Amino acid sequence: MEWREGTVDRELSRWPGAVEYAVHVAGGDDRPLRALAYPAVTGAPHVGDRVLLNVSAAVRGLGTGGVALVVAVPERLPPDPEHRRGHIVKARYTPQQQLFLAVDEQDSPHHAVLSGPAEEGDLGGMPVVVADLHSALPAILAGLRLERPELRVAYLMTDGGALPIAFSRTVAGLAESGWLHTTITVGQAYGGQYEAVTLHSGLVAARYALGADVAVVVQGPGNVGTDTRWGFSGIAAGEALTAATTLHGRGVASLRVSDSDTRQRHRGISHHSLTAYGRVALGAFDIPVAAGCNAFQKRIVTEARELVGAAAGHPRLALVEQDGIREALDACPVTLSTMGRGLEVDPEPFVAAAVAGRFAARLVEVS
Repeated sequence: MEWREGTVDRELSRWPGAVEYAVHVAGGDDRPLRALAYPAVTGAPHVGDRVLLNVSAAVRGLGTGGVALVVAVPERLPPDPEHRRGHIVKARYTPQQQLFLAVDEQDSPHHAVLSGPAEEGDLGGMPVVVADLHSALPAILAGLRLERPELRVAYLMTDGGALPIAFSRTVAGLAESGWLHTTITVGQAYGGQYEAVTLHSGLVAARYALGADVAVVVQGPGNVGTDTRWGFSGIAAGEALTAATTLHGRGVASLRVSDSDTRQRHRGISHHSLTAYGRVALGAFDIPVAAGCNAFQKRIVTEARELVGAAAGHPRLALVEQDGIREALDACPVTLSTMGRGLEVDPEPFVAAAVAGRFAARLVEVS
């Protein structure tokens, strides 16, 4: 961990749970450094405050974690929380470990529900849409809302990427627009409307305690990859599908695809999806694919058939029509971007995620 000391120059931007500042670093050049603070953790720095920064990833210019982070405001410590409820520690045994009231712990008002009728973990066929990249989330919701705008959607953020949900401007924008019914941070991730110890308990809580019709499971921003078969954080997408099957939900796999990525391993169906859905996911689940309207999409259908035929689990291929998908994506309340490419440059990843959302919406029984 590389430390720096700096002085807050000005505020650059803010969204729920996070504030970005320009900070002059002691001993550095005249150019201020972008630094992100989570007021719930460090308190809110003021202009002129001395701050301690973690610049480990920022000085390396990394895409994942590559921003300076405010660790503390030594002369302006935040007050202790007013309510000392909850004993579940997240970011455990790090200097910034925090205590939360988890939905599944004994002091939770939902504990009786989770330890009663739901203890067998039967989701009753609730659709659980799973994706590799955080950027798929708004497109999945666009497809869901195109088909059934009234559905209550719970977003479960796993801990493969960013741990604080406040880092995601996407989630903030989707919540503000009313596209999300609730958010649950699971594992070591934190800061959602609800906390859960595991993905399994988070899914059961979404269904029984929070009344969700559909769950969407995606890691936070900051996918990690190593150009190896098993060394990428999105491998947890396969594990999430297995969890959905174990809990008697209906797993829906959103494919990661691209027609523009400069890396061949991510062209067509990404090797991340091939591994997570073909080698890791067990049980039965669905792989929706856009019905081929162009050469690339026809290629994806062919590759998806090969994936289904060789998978360790029992996936089912579903062809989904695309009428209205592009208009739904255009109406998204947040910016669509994946690996720096937007909808106009590389529409196929967003179309693939949206058809997964549309397919999932059709699985929900009309009451």
